[in-house]
Amino acid sequence: MAGVETGTITTDIPARMDRLPWARWHWLVVIGLGTVWILDGLEVTIVGSMSEALKPEDTGLGLSSSDIGLAGAMYVAGACIGALFFGQLTDRFGRKKLFLITLGVYTVATVLTAFSMNPTWYFACRFLTGMGIGGEYAAINSAIDELIPAKYRGRVDVAINGSFWVGAALGSLLTIPLLDPNVVDPSWGWRAAFGLGAILAVGILVVRRHVPESPRWLFIHEREDEAEDIVRDIEHTVEEETGKHLHGVDQTITIRQRKTISLPLIAKTVFTMYPRRTILCFSLFVGQAFLYNAFFFTYGDTLSTFLGVEQTGWYLAIFAASNFVGALVLSPLFDTVGRVRMIAGTYILSGVLLAVAGTMLGGLTAVTLTLFGAVIFFFASAGASAAYLTASEIFPMETRALCIAFFYAIGTAAGGITGPLLFGRLIDSASEDGDITGIAIGYFIGAALMIVGGIVEIFLGVKAEGQSLEDIAQPLTAEDQPADDQSAERSRA
Repeated sequence: MAGVETGTITTDIPARMDRLPWARWHWLVVIGLGTVWILDGLEVTIVGSMSEALKPEDTGLGLSSSDIGLAGAMYVAGACIGALFFGQLTDRFGRKKLFLITLGVYTVATVLTAFSMNPTWYFACRFLTGMGIGGEYAAINSAIDELIPAKYRGRVDVAINGSFWVGAALGSLLTIPLLDPNVVDPSWGWRAAFGLGAILAVGILVVRRHVPESPRWLFIHEREDEAEDIVRDIEHTVEEETGKHLHGVDQTITIRQRKTISLPLIAKTVFTMYPRRTILCFSLFVGQAFLYNAFFFTYGDTLSTFLGVEQTGWYLAIFAASNFVGALVLSPLFDTVGRVRMIAGTYILSGVLLAVAGTMLGGLTAVTLTLFGAVIFFFASAGASAAYLTASEIFPMETRALCIAFFYAIGTAAGGITGPLLFGRLIDSASEDGDITGIAIGYFIGAALMIVGGIVEIFLGVKAEGQSLEDIAQPLTAEDQPADDQSAERSRA
């Protein structure tokens, strides 16, 4: 770190973090922070897989298909509110404090869900669980981006967000024995499924305690000495693990330090400084949220209601595996082929394929519907994961967590709450006639929103691959910050 003035510092910490080679230390970050998406996938899939187990009055909670959709909407509503609430706190009090707190909220709420005594209790617990997960999205995405080198940021973000489907596959397979009345009492199987999520969360918490605070957050909030100590420790660890001597850097940034950043300044940043990026993120989040929440929250219900599937776990596991493989296989291309091409391509292709599936819905079986979904979401998974990557890297550092939370909340509220409610009603209505084509309208809406998101990416996307976060969007506290999108683009050229 270079000379320090009163309230102003010139630091080389961002450049030092970005020049690090990949080492085992980075895997600690990935495992400690990224595994939260496994929890989210576990939660969503358990609910989708056990929709039938929750319907009986004696062993379940007496829920209808509409109630299943409502529970999904409550979970997403909690996630939206939790993202906004904890996102603001993450930018104000630091990444580490909040990613420990939000994981604690999730764990407690999941345990309480397992003890649900009636639908009202269950809905309330789903809301609280969603709050914890929503807070995690804001805290974790911002921390990961600030700790992972620029060269690897795209592939790591996409792959980590795609790990949601590891949890989804795990949840699907777990429900097979847990919902088998010959193995587990039906009144206890679905409760045990929720309890397993809490056990996994405790294991993640143990690892997460060793992940440091973001040095980028620290030096902006007048804690530059602590930031310097953390970076030196990281550099020493990486040198030991790789056997490579780290070269010096000559790129610095001058920061006017602040203890807090006001909400009006954050709002001004999002809506006036970067209006095109705001439209971009909104389009990406609405498309992927409606697609996933509408389709996946009620996928198990669709299989059992229209296609005669009694045990949906195997189908959901295949679907989930395709999603994860898609994110894992395609993730390196977001750093090489580029963000704009990959996001636009995955959004438009998955949207077109979903529309085709909607026109063929009446002729699909449980197997062919699952295979169709596996192909569609092989591409959609990588694109949807890139929506979180986009929101987490194209806005200034001081607003990163809240920007992630804002777009997650707005996009998810538009697509993730209305989606499950719409599909729940469509299933209830179509089931009266036994006609699966009654839910095709939901497929067409999701397809249209994904295609629109891809088109918006073509015109407004940011070529962020390989660039430092500070070059993509200068911190609000940096000297000579750009005034708008155009000057930001010029400053990177």
